[in-house]
Amino acid sequence: PEVCLRLQAGPCAAARSPLAQRNGFLQVLLHSCCTELCMSCLTSLGPFLEDEIIPEVIPMEIEVVDAKITLKDDSPPVYPTSPGPVPITLAMDHVVVRRRDDGVFYLTVKQEKPVSVPEEQKAPSESVSPAPATGARGLQLKQVPELQRELQTMKLALAEANMDKARLLQEIRKYNPLFQL
Repeated sequence: PEVCLRLQAGPCAAARSPLAQRNGFLQVLLHSCCTELCMSCLTSLGPFLEDEIIPEVIPMEIEVVDAKITLKDDSPPVYPTSPGPVPITLAMDHVVVRRRDDGVFYLTVKQEKPVSVPEEQKAPSESVSPAPATGARGLQLKQVPELQRELQTMKLALAEANMDKARLLQEIRKYNPLFQL
């Protein structure tokens, strides 16, 4: 299921927190959800959240697992020739938001425990040479983590360069909407 809701109240909710026995405890699980939201929808929620009466604190736990939310700005562009803002995608592997009795929301990002990989899968470069010497094989195994770190650094640099390129193209298209690369 993508969304699970559970509301506990009464003596059974006291195990969650002392306040939950009186006000209840809300538990939400959002799993494998991929959605797109317009920014105007989010900004229009503001009046619904405002009230003259301070609401009672309801302890809650919201768990988001493997979800992607794309935020699109649907407001009119500031410049008429502007292609508009680029949508923002929020990808969450495992995030937990808890509201305790004090009314404060606590955000926890859970990371998956590293899975042990068999030695044959750790160094795929070993299968390239038919019969490497033991010294060379040991050297290759030591180089794998270093090469993986270098690969990650290069991926980050490439992503940053692509973002700069997109930003510069957007800036050029403000002045010349027909510009092609």
